[in-house]
Amino acid sequence: MNEGEGVRLQKVLAQAGVASRRAAEDLIARGRVEVNGEVVREQGVRVDPASDTIRVDGKRIPPQRPHLYVVLNKPRGVVSTMEDPQGRPTVADYLGNRGRLFHVGRLDADTEGLLLLTNDGDFAQRMAHPSFEVPKTYLAEVSGQVTEATLRRLRAGVDLEDGPVKVDQARLIQRVGERSLVRVTLHSGRNRVVRRMFDAVGHPVRKLSRIAIGPVRLGDLKSGAVRDLTRDELGALLDLVKL
Repeated sequence: MNEGEGVRLQKVLAQAGVASRRAAEDLIARGRVEVNGEVVREQGVRVDPASDTIRVDGKRIPPQRPHLYVVLNKPRGVVSTMEDPQGRPTVADYLGNRGRLFHVGRLDADTEGLLLLTNDGDFAQRMAHPSFEVPKTYLAEVSGQVTEATLRRLRAGVDLEDGPVKVDQARLIQRVGERSLVRVTLHSGRNRVVRRMFDAVGHPVRKLSRIAIGPVRLGDLKSGAVRDLTRDELGALLDLVKL
């Protein structure tokens, strides 16, 4: 970058909401800021926020982007599209005046929980691409008493009609009578894959909720509520999909 081009690093940090400009200068002086993998201690260094990768204490600081990235706690019975020819409730009913957004990894109408929506096509395409393997975590209430042997089968992999699939993690949360609550994490984005896996091991899903996508957690977001991704969440996702 030629001298005089770009934006001063402390200004970029201040605009991103990391700290005031003076506090940002202190972060730089203390060696807590990296640009493209190199620690920067010199004041006044100029960067290109759109192309340079900036981190503070190891956390990615995403560039200011002209796009929306939101989390919806999708209620059960709502379809993941903006319109539905059958007249069912859609995610558009919950997005207010945010305009037209598309989902990043759809949820079936009968599955509730964390749904990412954006108008950033490149980001959505990367997030959906299997080569980036963004993990997704679900809570599944299933019929029957799930045993450790069943969890081992899920981890080892089960054969479905479209090929084998396995979970990265499977943990029994609770057993009550003839129902079990199981937490699973997997990378596969195949259609209805969690339901089909539990069918394959003899424990049909009664209720399913997605509670995390990568570093993004549903937390205590109420059903039907929407929030923006935080700076740290967006930065971590951009790292995951190498944007």
